[in-house]
Amino acid sequence: MTSIASETWLRDPAVRRVVEALETRRPGGVRFVGGCVRNALLGLPISDIDIATQLRPAEVTDAAHSAGLAVHETGLEHGTLTLVADHRPFEVTTLRRDVETDGRRATVAFTDDWNEDAYRRDFRINALYADPDGTVFDPTGGGLEDIRDRRIVFVGEPEDRIREDYLRILRFFRFHAWYGHGSPDEAGLRACGRLRDGLLRISAERIWMETRKLLSAPTCLDALAAMEMSGTTGLVFPEIHSVQRLASWIVAEGQMGLSPDPLRRLAVLMEPSGDAGRAFSARLRLSVRERTRLGAALVAGPEVRPSDPDADAEALYRLGAETFSDRLAVLTSRGAGVVDLEERFSRAATWRRPVFPVTGEDLLGLGFRPGRALGETLRRLEESWIASGFDLSRTALLSLCPDVSS
Repeated sequence: MTSIASETWLRDPAVRRVVEALETRRPGGVRFVGGCVRNALLGLPISDIDIATQLRPAEVTDAAHSAGLAVHETGLEHGTLTLVADHRPFEVTTLRRDVETDGRRATVAFTDDWNEDAYRRDFRINALYADPDGTVFDPTGGGLEDIRDRRIVFVGEPEDRIREDYLRILRFFRFHAWYGHGSPDEAGLRACGRLRDGLLRISAERIWMETRKLLSAPTCLDALAAMEMSGTTGLVFPEIHSVQRLASWIVAEGQMGLSPDPLRRLAVLMEPSGDAGRAFSARLRLSVRERTRLGAALVAGPEVRPSDPDADAEALYRLGAETFSDRLAVLTSRGAGVVDLEERFSRAATWRRPVFPVTGEDLLGLGFRPGRALGETLRRLEESWIASGFDLSRTALLSLCPDVSS
């Protein structure tokens, strides 16, 4: 019998408090499920610890309160409650079966049957359970095999699972990027291609959430190539012309020891065009900050000079470290002859914006009146300061001002 009993989180006091509160009401009716079991078997870090139970939500609430645990109704209509132990949240969900689906969400009924709960899940590696002692259960009969082979396979018929929620198309590629090795499962890939139009029914926010997670995977090229082959990329992301543009940048990321940055990777995949960034941002409803950053990264401006690191100080001042680095990445991916890439990224990471030493108050003290002339003078002085390599002092800069005392 497969076991994850060696996992330290199984003995975590907060975890034990939640499990014991539920087990008191229904011994044997509590199991860990999903990512915590999957990642434990894969030897990967554990983030969220999710729990499945045969207890109904009202019973979960009563058990939690009796044990002194806080309860939040985060997804009550789907049987999910969040229990808080030692200031840590744990999602507890009653076993479910789907009664009705519409391609976006499901109407569920509660059940005591672990198999019914497993067969409504998306992939076999996500339908693995472990009891409080760490014994692993594989109701679909293929989850452990998929863990061994690093393969993403839908539970049951792929088209059935996709029609329940078309977002599972993107989840298939995202999970392959994070956990799969080799070529994607053929049956799953074919089903994603055939049913890709269903993604048009999914909200922009959900699509962007999955895309961001996909682009955050350390190695996402194979998954993106499979998306392109299935026709999904052109449907959902028409601004992305070729996923191979990302290859050279991912190599550079690895050489510099950079963590994957999904928005920077997205910029690399796109044409350096403000129109493309605006269209993508509007359609997928990116946040204001994300829109601003993507738009700035895709401007083909003169500030960043691929073969002239000496101009970086000015570029950093005008653009900021993030936009400067984003544009360097875009230029690198297009073979623009960027030199000293690692050194320039390192410089940007530690860069601190110098403070322009002259203020409007200084000019008012010289006799300037509030208005356009003051603003223009301040701008010219700042340009002189930048041109000096940020060396001119306040005194030297003020000496450049015209005499307005008369």
